[in-house]
Amino acid sequence: MATSTISGVDILGAAIKAKRKLEDDTSLDQGFISSADQARVLAYYVNLLVKWNKSMNLVGPKSWDEIFHSLIIDSLHLADFLNDLELPENPVTLDLGAGAGLPGLPLRVVWQKGTYHLVESREKRSIFMRTALQMMKLPRTVVFQGRAETFPHENLPADLILSKAFMPWKELLPFVRPMLAETGRIVVLSNDCAPDSAEVNECGYELESTMEYKADKKTHYFWSLLPSS
Repeated sequence: MATSTISGVDILGAAIKAKRKLEDDTSLDQGFISSADQARVLAYYVNLLVKWNKSMNLVGPKSWDEIFHSLIIDSLHLADFLNDLELPENPVTLDLGAGAGLPGLPLRVVWQKGTYHLVESREKRSIFMRTALQMMKLPRTVVFQGRAETFPHENLPADLILSKAFMPWKELLPFVRPMLAETGRIVVLSNDCAPDSAEVNECGYELESTMEYKADKKTHYFWSLLPSS
């Protein structure tokens, strides 16, 4: 593994500062159970992202602490949100427009249920994610390079579809419906609060739950949407 300039101790401190500290979790795969292990693996990712970002402009923030407090923290809060949803024991998850692996790669350090597919059409970003995966050794986490509509049917339906700025939500809902299990759900990561329930109902979905939190002085939101029965 690459030599770290950002340490696990740095990550642990940043998590405490962001009010979402890492904790031991015996439900995770061996090697990720302790908070120190989680912080170490997150440090590998952050180091690689900072390094590649200098030449590839993968994300807007440049320094590691900016990246952590504005982007990585989303993944840690998302794990808490997903743990409160009634998902199958081994869900199939699609992360659409995965980009540099956010939220997916940090998320898989602390939330490892089922199989997780990072879907990204751009080659350089897919190469970055595969490189990060080799370093991080995340379980049951794979990269699919291609457009979302060409994702292999044999790996569908998905129990969970994540979207972070993949497309506007009113376009997203009909787009992903053929990929989604009957009891599946869509989780949108947004800088805007959830739409009105009536507006969601008009699109053939129900607003299941929402969450908001502060990150880097901004309010971030998650919404969980279920197909109407």
